[in-house]
Amino acid sequence: MKGFLSVFIILIILVGCSDSQAHKDESEKAEEDVIEGNEDGEGKEEENESNEEEEDQGEEVEESPSKPEYIMNEVWAFEPIDDASEDVVLLTFDDAPDKYGLEMAETLHELGAPAIFFVNGHFINTPEKKETLKKIHDLGFAIGNHTMTHASLQDISKEEQKSEIVELNDQIEEIIGERPEFFRAPFGQNTELTEQIAKEEGMLLMNWTYGYDWEADYQNADSLADIMVNTELLVPGANLLMHDREWTAEAIPDIVEGFKEKGYELLDPGLIKINE
Repeated sequence: MKGFLSVFIILIILVGCSDSQAHKDESEKAEEDVIEGNEDGEGKEEENESNEEEEDQGEEVEESPSKPEYIMNEVWAFEPIDDASEDVVLLTFDDAPDKYGLEMAETLHELGAPAIFFVNGHFINTPEKKETLKKIHDLGFAIGNHTMTHASLQDISKEEQKSEIVELNDQIEEIIGERPEFFRAPFGQNTELTEQIAKEEGMLLMNWTYGYDWEADYQNADSLADIMVNTELLVPGANLLMHDREWTAEAIPDIVEGFKEKGYELLDPGLIKINE
């Protein structure tokens, strides 16, 4: 009898242990299911957020660049492509940024007057001058290439001609983050090679319609402003040449106002067709 009771007790213990282990296994499995469910839920939630971000990004539309409204003709002036106004003039300033370039840019910016600043490499050969060029560009002005050293391109070798142009483009891009779209040769002296290089570099090669600020009679603000606005050479689309000079800087307000009084708008370089 005692033997039977012993066997019976052992069986009860074994059954109890088995039930306990089964309950434990079921609990652990339930916990694992919950964890996996959470992980799946988090993964799906992250995936949904990612898809929503992608959809949001897909809805963003980049602004298209302005359509060109003006094209340069054979005499370096600008003509409207379609129905744009023909009564415009383009302001350009060579030899920047020498001493007054930033001051000129700030004045033009205040007047809402667009322009191109044509840069010489020897005027951006210090950290300070590089910062000056960046400030001019940050004010919204187009930056053009006027060669590294202002050399007469017709009097130097082909290798030197290329260096004068391409190396300056490299430097300007390093400073402002983009390469120039306009090229003007010193003294207006181009060669077949410089014309080719300008085209390869994606730049519009230009000279000018008229300019006076290097002449002795116009090296003061009043006389310069008067001749720039009232010269008989003024035509619709005129490409106006000026320089980084003290008297030119002083004359800018009167020049801008003078053209406005004559019914001329100041041409935004961003509206010029660069390549054929």
